[in-house]
Amino acid sequence: MTKERCIPSHVAIIMDGNGRWAQQRNQLRTIGHRAGLKAVRKIVMYAASINIKVLTLYAFSSENWKRPEKEVSALLALFIYALNREIKKLNSHNVRLNIIGDISRFNNELQNMIIKAQQLTKDNSGLVLNIAANYGGRWDILQSAKKMATQVVEGKISVDDITEDHFNSAMSMSEFPDVDLVIRTGGEYRISNFLLWQIAYSEFYFTDVLWPDFTQSLFDEAINKFNNRERRFGGVRNEDHTC
Repeated sequence: MTKERCIPSHVAIIMDGNGRWAQQRNQLRTIGHRAGLKAVRKIVMYAASINIKVLTLYAFSSENWKRPEKEVSALLALFIYALNREIKKLNSHNVRLNIIGDISRFNNELQNMIIKAQQLTKDNSGLVLNIAANYGGRWDILQSAKKMATQVVEGKISVDDITEDHFNSAMSMSEFPDVDLVIRTGGEYRISNFLLWQIAYSEFYFTDVLWPDFTQSLFDEAINKFNNRERRFGGVRNEDHTC
């Protein structure tokens, strides 16, 4: 009897390789980012079609500000373009958009667009699409620690009240399950400060394929590899455990 394929509830993707994709074609790096947006469209719709519950995409890290100013400006302009162009389509497909990260560094126009986009889709019950923008895993843990410290100082909780669950309640994506599968494209084998708290027991899939070339079939391959992993979460093998 063939085992039924298990679809991970929460998939996170480090979308690496846009710039190199463009350079291989003697084009500007910004062209690569535009090609990457096309790949995002396809993967988001496919994730929704196979009933993934949560998809988290690393769009702009807190370290990306170190890139050349022209490239940063182009990335932010592309973000605005994508929000304008894609939000109605996402809404029509019952996708809920959620932005994680410190958006306070963005200009007022982009902040307002993010708020409106999230408001438009907040009641959708399909795929949750988390876009990590000006996000870093260390920032996420630090901002939770500050919230816990503030609650202690204000006398709302004691230090002993800070359990793992309580700490998690102040983290980004606290309402969603931890990440089951992390995919990184582009041939690098590192986490790059992405979801450090939420990927403690994730499975990892690395591919040399650059993000603009990442396809539905490669997504399927990652899920199939995930299905072949034995997830013990620090315990012993459990034949009855499902993803």
